[in-house]
Amino acid sequence: MEISNVKDSSLRQLQWFAAPALLAAAFIGQSAWAQAAKYGPGASATEIKLGQTMPYSGPASAYGTIGKAEAAYFKMINDQGGVNGRKITLISLDDGYSPPKAVEQVRRLVEQDEVLALFQTLGTPSNSAIHKYVNAKKVPHLLLATGATKWGDPKNFPWTMGFNLSYQTEGEIYAKWLLKTKPNAKIAVLYQNDDYGKDVLKGVKEGLGAAGAKMIVKEATYEVTDPTIDSQILSLQASGADTFIDITTPKFGAQAVRKAYDSGWKPLHIINNVSASVGSVLMPAGLDKSVGLITVQYYKDPNDPQWKDDPAMLAWRGFMGQYYRDGDPKDASNLYAYIAAQTMVQILKQCGNDLTRANVMKQAANLKNVKNALLLPGITINTSPTDFFPVQQAQLAKFTGKLWQGFGDVIGSD
Repeated sequence: MEISNVKDSSLRQLQWFAAPALLAAAFIGQSAWAQAAKYGPGASATEIKLGQTMPYSGPASAYGTIGKAEAAYFKMINDQGGVNGRKITLISLDDGYSPPKAVEQVRRLVEQDEVLALFQTLGTPSNSAIHKYVNAKKVPHLLLATGATKWGDPKNFPWTMGFNLSYQTEGEIYAKWLLKTKPNAKIAVLYQNDDYGKDVLKGVKEGLGAAGAKMIVKEATYEVTDPTIDSQILSLQASGADTFIDITTPKFGAQAVRKAYDSGWKPLHIINNVSASVGSVLMPAGLDKSVGLITVQYYKDPNDPQWKDDPAMLAWRGFMGQYYRDGDPKDASNLYAYIAAQTMVQILKQCGNDLTRANVMKQAANLKNVKNALLLPGITINTSPTDFFPVQQAQLAKFTGKLWQGFGDVIGSD
């Protein structure tokens, strides 16, 4: 009995001494966790604030659905508990595809809203206008919805990273395919008269090499403020070209497809990826008038029956039905937005409890073979401190009148 009492007494003493020690250890652990968490502007224990500008109005308003789909994706993530317990707030403002308006809106996002990072700001003109500003402010300028090659320049612009297949790479892919399959092509080119249009054209010319001087028989440009491009199409048709490289944004892409067909011009018609949406370009142009178009793809086409029962596509359709009912499930822009938003969430997950702007940029430049099931098989997302081009591969595709049908291997630039 006495031994038992001693044991009980000793145990009670041990518990008495241990309890404060355990409490202290727990407190120290909590304090260490709290100290370990680092926050920059736009981040806290409960929230991650991102900003973007989108053309919800103006000549590129067809792209506005991208911002809406991304906001819907973050809503889904928040409903699932957020990223490391933090909810994402996306402040998405209209820039009307106007560079001066984009500057105004981005200054608001950075200086008033104090966002942690900019995400998927859309368009080469708008991003060009804010490029130097956001780098001077050291604000992560991530996963831009544009393929301009200059977004992959970590040496001179270490806070800016693109997302799309680069326009130059896309242009090179078309050129090399033409050299292989149609070496005597007489090429007419229509391009938007800005950095975006010139970037794709540069890729085409570099891909054609010395043969380009002979193969390209006519070039024409348009401004985003032009009401139509009918006169340009007729001028290109008159050149006698049998191949048409169409470097346009959706409004003008639809016009180009329709006008070329209606005027009786039947060239091999290559249309750049940014205007390859069935819902926002080909349907307005006329599906019958779009048969035979060539483009590149790097993500699955929601209209292609081969992906009908694909688990990733089913998950995306479920998302559209629950979180973005106003969105068009035929519009590939909404699927693109889902992929981009998933990639942003991956970056934030990698940040852990260090939500400083410097670490967000560090993690964005450390994406290793990130697989997204909505990308075409064989394509992964990769970045490094010296490589700011997340997507560098694509596959050629031909429009059948109902859907884009991929052909050939997954390829990239040299």
